[in-house]
Amino acid sequence: MSTVAAYAAATAGAPLERTTIERRPVGDHDVLIDIKYTGVCHTDIHRARAHFGRNIFPMVPGHEITGIVTEVGSDVTAHRVGDRVGVGCLVDSCRTCENCKAGLEQYCLGGSVATYGALDRNGEPTYGGYSTHIVVDQDFVVRIPDGLSLEQAAPLLCAGITTYSPLRHWNAGPGKKVAIVGLGGLGHIGVKIAHALGAEVTVLSQSLRKKEAGLKLGADHYYATSDPRTFEELAGTFDLILSTVSARLDLDSYLSLLKTDGALVNLGAPEEPVSLNVFSLILGRRSLAGSGIGSIQETQEMLDFCAEHGFGAEIELISADQINEAFERVLASDVRYRFVIDIATL
Repeated sequence: MSTVAAYAAATAGAPLERTTIERRPVGDHDVLIDIKYTGVCHTDIHRARAHFGRNIFPMVPGHEITGIVTEVGSDVTAHRVGDRVGVGCLVDSCRTCENCKAGLEQYCLGGSVATYGALDRNGEPTYGGYSTHIVVDQDFVVRIPDGLSLEQAAPLLCAGITTYSPLRHWNAGPGKKVAIVGLGGLGHIGVKIAHALGAEVTVLSQSLRKKEAGLKLGADHYYATSDPRTFEELAGTFDLILSTVSARLDLDSYLSLLKTDGALVNLGAPEEPVSLNVFSLILGRRSLAGSGIGSIQETQEMLDFCAEHGFGAEIELISADQINEAFERVLASDVRYRFVIDIATL
């Protein structure tokens, strides 16, 4: 075991404070990563404040991790000391279920192991990337391409793959019209990826406040959803809509924007249940769907894609002692567009 510095929430809703945690010894299949940067995801706030499901405290959040390999186990073949690597939302899965065997470990039927706030195969709690080091099985570590800086790559490990996976699954590309709801941490990367895939991209935001920025990121069009005329003008327009927001939407209104056989895919999850008129689906053979993160293989594909097209996340670099302030600013939508912690300051 090794003792490393970290920022943790001692109890649900408590401010994050500097502390120390224990990391397991490097096993035969493990890599030890010296963490350089960790992105601040909205999920970190939900989990630290126990908004969703079961939680384990003390909690060290962080599942957008980039760093350098400093030690490898005897059986590790995928990574070497000195490699630039990343860790996303998962650090293990059952590996034997139908989904794992199909390369869909993010939907592991036996229960995948989250990077933090979960129990590993030995029954020990997992701690995330708001820390100086992490030990991870080589199969859940990805390579950061040379064309990406470690700080701009960090948010791609969650926000990037969360948008890339549904864009790929629903065949976004030339000739397709894609709408991104919300221009935040997920939305801004979704715009970049959809544009790079060759789709015609529209941002649907509450106001036109970020219009200029959205167009610079690659959007072709930008509309305010607070204007009722938007839903009249864009009725029946889109092949695919990705909702990146956690707020409750008027699903019937958004479904009306889809073409026949179009899909509205939820990436954000509101805390309360949602409702809709089923005729919004029936009339137009439309689909209402959801999507989580992607597989490890798909995450690597996404990183390579972003490097090939020359972009990462738009970030604001912060020091570790600014984490609690960053949480509040995320909730106030006061970030363009993702906070990343410089772990050297921890």
